Amino acid sequence: MSHSIRWSFQQQIDWFRRQFAQHAGLPFANILPAAVIVTALQTLGVPFYNSLYNPVTVLWLFLSQVIHANPTLAVTVECFLAWRLTQGMSCCSTGTGAYARARQRLPEALLAMLTRHTGREADRAALSQWRWLGRVVKLFDGSTVSMPDTPENQGAFPQSHTQAPGVGFPLARIGVLFSLAVGTVLELGIRRWAGKHQSELAMLRDMIPSLEAGEVLLTDRYLCSYMEIALLQRRGVDFVGQMHARRKVDFRRGRRLGPCDHVVEWNKPQRQPDWMSAEDYAALPETLTIREFRCRIIRKGYQTRTLVVATTLLDAQQYPLDEIARLYRLRWDAEINLRSLKTMMHMDVLRCQTPDMVRKEIWAHLLAYNLIRTVIAQAAARHEKDPRQISFTRAMRTLEAFRPAIAHVPRGQLAELYEHMLTAIASHEIGNRPDRLEPRQRKRRPKPYKLMTTPRNQARKQEAKKR
Repeated sequence: MSHSIRWSFQQQIDWFRRQFAQHAGLPFANILPAAVIVTALQTLGVPFYNSLYNPVTVLWLFLSQVIHANPTLAVTVECFLAWRLTQGMSCCSTGTGAYARARQRLPEALLAMLTRHTGREADRAALSQWRWLGRVVKLFDGSTVSMPDTPENQGAFPQSHTQAPGVGFPLARIGVLFSLAVGTVLELGIRRWAGKHQSELAMLRDMIPSLEAGEVLLTDRYLCSYMEIALLQRRGVDFVGQMHARRKVDFRRGRRLGPCDHVVEWNKPQRQPDWMSAEDYAALPETLTIREFRCRIIRKGYQTRTLVVATTLLDAQQYPLDEIARLYRLRWDAEINLRSLKTMMHMDVLRCQTPDMVRKEIWAHLLAYNLIRTVIAQAAARHEKDPRQISFTRAMRTLEAFRPAIAHVPRGQLAELYEHMLTAIASHEIGNRPDRLEPRQRKRRPKPYKLMTTPRNQARKQEAKKR
């Protein structure tokens, strides 16, 4: 490989990085260094070929595609053609076949590796004032995504059993581990929508080895389970989550810490789960020491809501009830992050036709999301704000608006342009709207088309008979 090709490849990486504010003069600039991309490609055995659709170019196009408001292959290739012409390069075909084949050659492991790296590095670089009582807090939540109705997708991710064949769409269940401080994705699980060992709890168990001692895991009520809490405790990870509805709470028992706040012992279930070996089951402790407390959510004009929170943070002096209650309210950030991914980045309905490409498409969304979250963290650090105060949607649109200018501005003016971009992103604060209530309704009426209740080929025959 000649020196010119190596330099061209390095230029491509630097150009790709600087579009996502990975500049040496900015905070969080080491989130995605060129060495990480090169090492990932070398580790996975991806060749450094300098062709039209080389790995770095395909990676950039894939991320640009999932961010774009019209994420089609045709629009992506046409944008690539326009960029090449502005750079003085030769014209390329507007056909989508070459780009589609290049995406298929891009390893899923590369997208997963870069997603995990960017998420963890951004979380490690988070400022101390963004932490909860100095602790690293991670959120876990799950959701579902749909995809085109192809035989391949139906085989890997079957549709809901309540839908007739040929009418529904394949569904995949995803479980995502987020950073509370900066909102980046740290881990991902992809399973079928239904079936044995396909639940969010099963995906959480797979992610427990990625957690580190001293961290805090924040979840909802469906993940408040003895086995999972015991596995977390074995790794030195604390747990905060709403009490499961089936577990009875009696505040007259245990060691009292305050009104509706006590410490009790949970007994290990007598039945060994089928997903756990006999050795691992025997190694778990016979009891767990758990703190339970009741908190009230009071909203003016609404009925007071009460819920019981379970946690392994037992020290009432170091972790007051009000602080843990405030932390649990931040669990809603996981819902907001998933909404940003599914609604703002259009991940709720995927476009790929095969399961392998569906998985890559999900990882590409998460990598682009992490890079945008990193830019938000840079803007927050520059302007002394909390990343949670900045609108993800407005930040994504601002970054998309600045990217053409960043790609063409001379290197000497790059730092100044970045600063203007970060200032614009930091100005998009989320409004403080307590007790806001908006009905989930649409004013504009949809087209009065009937819903499809039979497979498309049968519907065509029925329509032909009518005509």
